[in-house]
Amino acid sequence: MDSIKAPITLLRTNQPDGFDCPGCAWPDKEHRSTFQFCENGAKAVTWEATNKRVTPEFFANNTVSSLLKMSDYELEDMGRLTHPLVYDRATDTFRAVEWDAAFARIGEILRGLSPDQAEFYTSGRASNEAAYLYQLFVREYGTNNFPDCSNMCHEPTSVGLPQSIGIGKGTVSLDDFDSCELIIAIGHNPGTNHPRMMGTLHEAARRGVQIFVFNPLRERALERFADPQSWLEMATFGSTKIASTYYQVDGGGDAAALLGIMKALLAMDAEQGGNVLDHQFIKTHTEGFDAFAAGVQATTWPDIEKASGLRQADLEQVAIAYAKSNATIISYGMGITQHNKGTANVRLIADLLLLRGNFGKPGAGICPLRGHSNVQGNRTVGITEKPSDSFLKQLEDVFGFKPPQNHGHDAVQAMQAMIDGTAKALFCLGGNFAVALPDPEQSFPAMAKLDLSVHIGTKLNRTHLLVAKETYVFPCLGRTELDIQASGQQSITVEDSMSMVHASAGKMTPASEQLRSEPAIVAGIANATLPNSKVSWLELIADYDKIRDLIDKTIPGFEAFNERIRTPGGFRLPLPPTERKWITPTGKAMFSVYGGVKEDADVFGAENVLRLITLRSHDQYNTTIYALDDRYRGVFGRRDVLFMNEDDLAACGLEHGDLVDIETMLPGKQLRLEKITAIAYNIAKGSVGAYYPEANVLIPLDYIDKESGTPSYKSVPVRVERSKSR
Repeated sequence: MDSIKAPITLLRTNQPDGFDCPGCAWPDKEHRSTFQFCENGAKAVTWEATNKRVTPEFFANNTVSSLLKMSDYELEDMGRLTHPLVYDRATDTFRAVEWDAAFARIGEILRGLSPDQAEFYTSGRASNEAAYLYQLFVREYGTNNFPDCSNMCHEPTSVGLPQSIGIGKGTVSLDDFDSCELIIAIGHNPGTNHPRMMGTLHEAARRGVQIFVFNPLRERALERFADPQSWLEMATFGSTKIASTYYQVDGGGDAAALLGIMKALLAMDAEQGGNVLDHQFIKTHTEGFDAFAAGVQATTWPDIEKASGLRQADLEQVAIAYAKSNATIISYGMGITQHNKGTANVRLIADLLLLRGNFGKPGAGICPLRGHSNVQGNRTVGITEKPSDSFLKQLEDVFGFKPPQNHGHDAVQAMQAMIDGTAKALFCLGGNFAVALPDPEQSFPAMAKLDLSVHIGTKLNRTHLLVAKETYVFPCLGRTELDIQASGQQSITVEDSMSMVHASAGKMTPASEQLRSEPAIVAGIANATLPNSKVSWLELIADYDKIRDLIDKTIPGFEAFNERIRTPGGFRLPLPPTERKWITPTGKAMFSVYGGVKEDADVFGAENVLRLITLRSHDQYNTTIYALDDRYRGVFGRRDVLFMNEDDLAACGLEHGDLVDIETMLPGKQLRLEKITAIAYNIAKGSVGAYYPEANVLIPLDYIDKESGTPSYKSVPVRVERSKSR
């Protein structure tokens, strides 16, 4: 960016009259400081607002085959797309195409397909307005095939929490962090993935709140943090200790650790005459406690220790601290969800909170850390392959068409349909679909089987280059840019990870006069595809207030949407558990029963089997790689490394710096990653780490959490040996 524009743009980030950061979904403070962005937020903003451009002339001089030899880092670093593009098979290049001609051809192809032959993917960066129009178009078209990025990250939250507490969202606010007495942080690395959370943890630590961290890797930001907005720490090179105690749980051992804490709590409660658990809360607000307690008590300490990698005494100390706390928050990330038992993991966290009534009171609750800036909002406004009957009825009442009733495909199911040849078209509202999914040896070739692929984005990525018989790439406005429609400048809205909905309006001149907004592109395709549509698509684009009026009419919690969104900071959507109301079949919160600790111990404790965890680097956001450094972990200029415990290196007959081959140890799976450098790192014994998405080659497409469909990116059994390749 220009040296003058960059600071002006950054100071508009997450401000009431500015734009929402296109990075993480951590909420904004009510009382704002001078700046409300972090290092990775600055990267996300400047990555989008770059002066670099990728024009039709560039594509005329570079074939798709040659571009496919580049990495995603190299492709995205080339800059912003400037024109709508269509793939020309004769020359193996993309060429510019007129918007209306492209829309007409896409509509023609779609009308020739059965609706369930098309897949409609959504990235978490899409606004509420774009996502709502997208789901409306697709449901009028006739399918619920809505694979989205949540399927690959927090779907266990969306599936597990409704079973436990009646809603698939977190229950805490930023204010709760000001009054909590204990924070348990499990399976996340905020220093890299949601850095603004570090300011919240920093404040809590400085007022004496205990923070217990469970993570296989020692992550620097969870150990100590220097707040860049603290003049004293900056001037004195000081920092604040974050983790009171750091527990290096084994990869895949979270369930065992949680059960160990709860087993200790139940024993303490029995010893102290029922004074540890909140029995009144359990009696009044929950069901299933007896079966849950019996399952926990039947779980043995040897199995818990073997599966978790932690000692009984350590877990008992956590239980003692938890019993003393009157208000506890548990935060978790994809280290909990991206497992073959991710939904069960989420429910165990809810169980632990239920034991002491840590819902519906200040300073307490559950805090899932969503990734992309509006992944939660997309789901709220209808991006789901499993829509509720009530939502479909609202759409029918308001729009006059009968939406499809059957469940559609999630992300893995969509790719499996493409591999099988039953899916014929793929739409991607943002994202890097094929690269984000596991098993590229199956996923990448499947893209070529499609009749049609359509991609909406700001920059080029590898999924765009996996061309179908006909492929279109449409450049869209970014969050930082002015969106001018017929009625004037528009704003969009997003929902953060704490259910606050607020407005976002860019101020920068668009990267090209050819760019269109995401809502405008969706509406243009819908208008061309559905000639007898019940929806006035182009009128909605003229004024986004009209889209919000429709959201108001069809989705509870958005009443008076346009009026409320004009209040600085926006408004919070209803969260019944904060009022101790449970929208479950029984009307109460539900305990769960976990029966797999011995199985976990047997699988992960097997001889010569290590547990692979895929990781993001510090210079990375999802599949977007800003640079090749991972500063906090001491890796620079490369990504071809495997983090290993020193004892595991020795057991494998290896030394720091050796080249190794990694093989997936699952029945019938022969997935390998060869010639990767093993490095000694402070990671739990028995666990190894490699970068995502490069390590996706080791993750079978069907190795998923059966309840949610989420791939097991963070607990794949593997074997590591000295490389045989030359």
